[in-house]
Amino acid sequence: MPALPPPVITVRRLVKSYGEGEAAVHALRGPTDAEGRALGVDLTVQVGDFVAIMGSSGSGKSTLMNILGCLDVPTSGRYLLDGIDVGGLDEHQLSLVRNRKIGFIFQSFNLVPRTTAIAQVELPLAYAGVKAAERRRRALAALTLVGLADRADHRPNELSGGQQQRVAVARALVTAPAMLLADEPTGNLDSRSTDDVLAIVDRLNASGRTVVLITHEDEVARHAKRIVRLVDGRIHEDVRQGPPVGPPPALLDPVGFAAASLHIQNRAAVALPPLGSGR
Repeated sequence: MPALPPPVITVRRLVKSYGEGEAAVHALRGPTDAEGRALGVDLTVQVGDFVAIMGSSGSGKSTLMNILGCLDVPTSGRYLLDGIDVGGLDEHQLSLVRNRKIGFIFQSFNLVPRTTAIAQVELPLAYAGVKAAERRRRALAALTLVGLADRADHRPNELSGGQQQRVAVARALVTAPAMLLADEPTGNLDSRSTDDVLAIVDRLNASGRTVVLITHEDEVARHAKRIVRLVDGRIHEDVRQGPPVGPPPALLDPVGFAAASLHIQNRAAVALPPLGSGR
């Protein structure tokens, strides 16, 4: 039997505190022992899973995202990303891990002004030292995957919000990272663009891409195979909505999924009779 790949994320006894003593704020603490000491957060994400991390303001979800994205370090505990223990890495090594292992998608798109879509997507490859011709080929392939090959030469101010986020998705996946880490990726989008972006994320996950998505919207979290809810720096609920391997919920039952959607256009499409039904 072939060996199973290591989990993409393995977090053990993770604690993040700000300040010291009586004034310390525990952003991540997990459960506590009989003496009130934080035992830390444990979390494992398998290859191919699609996890939505939810929580209100102050729950610790942004802190957890920053640690998972190697943008911050925990006070204590251990974090393995795709089998790599990131705790012992220096800043240069962490930047390499971020570039090669994580594809970031942000709420605010984080596109470079006056730079074409294809050049935006090439940026992570340029940082990785990929040659120009190969950068262009891979960037165009990523734009094609998100349906924007015909907008390759357009700048951000020539694209809609949904198109800008799709460029950001292409930029995130162009390095073939171990996981896509999306922070409120639909927070600045209308319902139509939200549908378009989530449909792309669904298809990427169905193809085997691991996705960790931070959101406060139940409608967005419905797309995930697993929902992890944080309350006061600890995991309050961990609910599995689908198996780690295989299509996400929206692709397993697209008609039923659309019928329960909050987006009016989805429900309307389901309500229409099929062609040739005579209704």
